[in-house]
Amino acid sequence: MQTIDMASTELRQLNSTLQAQSKEIVESDWVIENTRGAHALAVGLDAPINVTIKGSTGYYCAGMNKQANVHVTGSVGPGVAENMISGSVTVEGDASQYAGATGHGGLLNIKGNASSRCGISMKGIDIVVHGNIGHMSAFMAQSGNLVVLGNAGDALGDSLYEARLFVRGEVKSLGADCIEKEMRPEHMEFLADILKRAGADARPAEFRRYGSARKLYNFNVDHADEY
Repeated sequence: MQTIDMASTELRQLNSTLQAQSKEIVESDWVIENTRGAHALAVGLDAPINVTIKGSTGYYCAGMNKQANVHVTGSVGPGVAENMISGSVTVEGDASQYAGATGHGGLLNIKGNASSRCGISMKGIDIVVHGNIGHMSAFMAQSGNLVVLGNAGDALGDSLYEARLFVRGEVKSLGADCIEKEMRPEHMEFLADILKRAGADARPAEFRRYGSARKLYNFNVDHADEY
């Protein structure tokens, strides 16, 4: 295991070291200390390595992640796991705005709450939030799954496409073209699996599913006020 102390190591050097790991791994386990809220920490990783970040970070932590498993023991700023491709990012604390934005794959596991626009324009990522999420979450979400154990704010799923949204708590309001949908056996099976992987203490039967009504796929003058 390698430990990097940010009190004596510059951010660019740290990221370059982590990005230099490849399929022929030099070191598989890393610990980052004294983060001091650094921005763009552990971004652009592309190797099956494990990175533990001790403390809280600023914006875009673990952005563009591919293959790596990143574990943040504190909270994170805006854009955590933005554009993630694969691997996993776990946040023990809270996440600020647009967590998992445009994510294509992998698992973003937030043990606390997430702020507004969680999962905005998600494209295949799985996001589990153990607490609550803010307004406009899953806005224009194209594919993937957003699982929320707590409550959801205003305009959930506004203008979404084929992403699936599962909420255990209350939803303040649904966005344009987002409706509640039937929970089928395949959804129960999916929830059972992802809740187990996320270490979430919840039962699939406690959730409700939301998705697109598909009225905004093509322009219709009768729905002009919803665009």
